[in-house]
Amino acid sequence: MDQSRTLASNHHEIILLEDAFITCKTDINSHLTYVNKNFRQLSGYTENELICQHYNIVRHDLMPHGIYNLMWEHLKAEEEFFGYIVNRNKDNSYYWALINVTPFYDQEKLSGYFSVCRAPTPESLNIIKPLYQTMCKTEQDATPELLLPMSSAVLWQAITKEYQSYAEFVLSL
Repeated sequence: MDQSRTLASNHHEIILLEDAFITCKTDINSHLTYVNKNFRQLSGYTENELICQHYNIVRHDLMPHGIYNLMWEHLKAEEEFFGYIVNRNKDNSYYWALINVTPFYDQEKLSGYFSVCRAPTPESLNIIKPLYQTMCKTEQDATPELLLPMSSAVLWQAITKEYQSYAEFVLSL
């Protein structure tokens, strides 16, 4: 798909169009092993610049550590993860996406993770952006040993009134 049909830009934030799908695969240590054309076009990196790099190459500072930690808790338990992410591109632009990450297996052994990102709704981002901003502010002010517990506390305080899990919250938006 041509990048101009996949994306619309708003200053430094890239807005994914509804039909944009960004996919990648990583090994069990989160090093990229596959990226689709949309991922490459959006990120501004070539395939050679991405393959074998840690997924953190596209991690944006607006992304709370508490959410990444929650994702890894699910993945280490070999469970799929649904969540909202914000990724940074090579030119420092960024985009928000709804992500689904699933473990994949080779001969019944965990081999890595497959992720699919799609466009979030504006309504969901009206809820997610302030929540993530609060989590990041909490992380910024926390000592290293309290960073994850405090960030997680912000998340759970925001969602447990109505939802049993982060996935239930995410899928309700």
